[in-house]
Amino acid sequence: MTVKIQPVILCGGGGRRLWPRSRSTRPKPFLPLLGTQTLFQQALSRVSDSDLFGLPLVVAGEGHIPLVRQQGGDDLSCIAEPVGRNTAAAIALAAHRAPAGAILLVCPSDHHIADTSAFRSAAQAAARLAQDGYLVSFGIEAVSPHTGYGYLRRGEGLDGGFALDAFIEKPDLDTAKGFLADGRHSWNGGIFAFSRDRFLEELAAHRPEMARLCEAAVAEGGEDAGVFRPSSSHFEDIAGESVDCAVMENTKRAAMVPVSMGWSDIGSWDALRVARGGASIGPHDLLGCTNVMVDSDGPRVSVVGVEDVVVVVDGDEILVTSARGAQDVGKLDGARGA
Repeated sequence: MTVKIQPVILCGGGGRRLWPRSRSTRPKPFLPLLGTQTLFQQALSRVSDSDLFGLPLVVAGEGHIPLVRQQGGDDLSCIAEPVGRNTAAAIALAAHRAPAGAILLVCPSDHHIADTSAFRSAAQAAARLAQDGYLVSFGIEAVSPHTGYGYLRRGEGLDGGFALDAFIEKPDLDTAKGFLADGRHSWNGGIFAFSRDRFLEELAAHRPEMARLCEAAVAEGGEDAGVFRPSSSHFEDIAGESVDCAVMENTKRAAMVPVSMGWSDIGSWDALRVARGGASIGPHDLLGCTNVMVDSDGPRVSVVGVEDVVVVVDGDEILVTSARGAQDVGKLDGARGA
């Protein structure tokens, strides 16, 4: 590797499906949901090898910059988004702030990865493809027919990866079972690698107005104490769109690197239950229960004779959800207003 990889850590999203623990003032990335470190701190730790990675660049909403600094240190280089405009614009801001020729590794801040070594090996393979002009997605090994994830279909083999044949939106269960059986499909984990310059070229080709507004927002922005703030007047005019839709599904140079690394997006209380191996936290009694998890910050929770349920107590808020209903927690009034 002739160029160090430039990590870009994205701290967007509210994590409303993990209400009531996750709130707008302290969302999912900044919570210690698995172990003593927060998910954001774990993301920083994964890219801490200075022989492989440069110093990370963190993109977060203005209101969460104090949490970024508190948990990551005052020397972190940050970009404060005045408003959320989804991942394509956030990555564009980081690309404009990164050195010319840099290889960007874009990582969500709120995922769990059990195998850091496998992650770093995949990052190196993706960076090699990125140096050859590819825009690379991590293809997460699909270990179940999950209907809550998008999928990637691999094409012809490349050195260290595959051409990306198709992006597929969240399938129904029968389709997901077919994906799992044929072995050509991986989960789309939202982790990407590409050269800074190639990404900006592709964005300009496929979303010229977004590219123009991002460039103007950076040109008219300013930095104070290590926090760069783009011009809000330009950035607010951007039509938000994911990097998948804006760039990755349109480029003719999409590639993927398959990886098995114990990944979870921790996208719901049921996903967190699985990642924890079903372990409960806080005072609790479970009697005659199957696949039940309690997460309480104080009061004792007693559960008798039920299956596939999660109970969460956070201050004066209580959530009880079935595993199947966990994806809908974000629709609750409390979660929307958190």
